[in-house]
Amino acid sequence: MHTRYCHHATGSMEEYVLSAIEKGLDHIVFLEHMEATAVNYFETTWLTDKDFDDYFEEGEKLQEKYGDQLNIGLGVEVGYNAAQLPELQDRLGRRSWDQIGISYHFMPVPGQSFDLNLVSRKAKNILAIAETGCESILNNYFDTLMEAVRVLPGTVLCHLDAALRFQPGLQLTQGHWQQIEELLDTVKEQNMALEINTSGFAIRGTPFPDPTIIQMAINRKIPLIAGSDAHRPEDVGRYFHKLPELLDQLSTLR
Repeated sequence: MHTRYCHHATGSMEEYVLSAIEKGLDHIVFLEHMEATAVNYFETTWLTDKDFDDYFEEGEKLQEKYGDQLNIGLGVEVGYNAAQLPELQDRLGRRSWDQIGISYHFMPVPGQSFDLNLVSRKAKNILAIAETGCESILNNYFDTLMEAVRVLPGTVLCHLDAALRFQPGLQLTQGHWQQIEELLDTVKEQNMALEINTSGFAIRGTPFPDPTIIQMAINRKIPLIAGSDAHRPEDVGRYFHKLPELLDQLSTLR
């Protein structure tokens, strides 16, 4: 879940908590965005260190206020940047997180005036990605995620196949599927979980990652964590009701 602290979501942390209580959830984890300070992008879609101070202060008050109704966790979704690894490791090490999600959002490309946002629906991102080439970007994306999983203290890998989700006609190559196999092996080696991001149901009719990838994770006995990727309070827990049926269907295919 994300809140207005990340500058591209709406609603206060308390509104997300109240939404979760209304929907009968008993455990939630906020997973706010952290990116390296060197990211070159035309808008800010992540928290500053001061934002994280405020986030923890507000979150701890909510834990005290609603703790008898809901288990509230305070986590982070860190976007990997290989060139700024020491910075990210230092910032992660300064706080006690209930969950550390790993993702890769911003890819620097020579000749581009801004880092490509790999999960954006904005036209300027989509055009720049097309100019660079989807296949090579995805090669980089999966290789970079593998590196991130190895070097960051992550607990869950977020929306594994969500990169370029708004590019028309996108197809994974056989090489990409081999990278995904290796990435899942790395997640298993690092004792991490895999997020089942239900925002995908609204975008493409299936979660992120694709059910085929979820099945690959189940075969490896990788733990699964449901994430709604809520950017509005009303999106908390969205499509969670679809997950039992989906997992039942996958279990019959094993």
